[in-house]
Amino acid sequence: MGSTAKYGCLNNFAPPELRTDTGALWENMMISERMKRNARMRRYAGLYFWRTVEQQEIDLIEEEDGRLSSFEFKWNEKKSARQPLSFARNYPDTPFQCVTPANYMDFVL
Repeated sequence: MGSTAKYGCLNNFAPPELRTDTGALWENMMISERMKRNARMRRYAGLYFWRTVEQQEIDLIEEEDGRLSSFEFKWNEKKSARQPLSFARNYPDTPFQCVTPANYMDFVL
């Protein structure tokens, strides 16, 4: 076993369009940047994920002062994203935003 496998390093420096994990990397980066933003702004929001047994999911739920906001992260701007119906029924006043490379600055600044 090489040292990269031993430490779980992907060692994949291919451009995003050639990778199979670009969406997961995008999601991870956006959540990390949101955490930095909240710390910088001294916002004490709880961050959660939401998934049903039917595999419906929301990438990020942010709770602050009893108010929820929901976010989906899409690297590919052409892929549609919408709030799952079961979430919308249970939390009807929760705003939903799809974060893409075209609009991410509003999310992280």
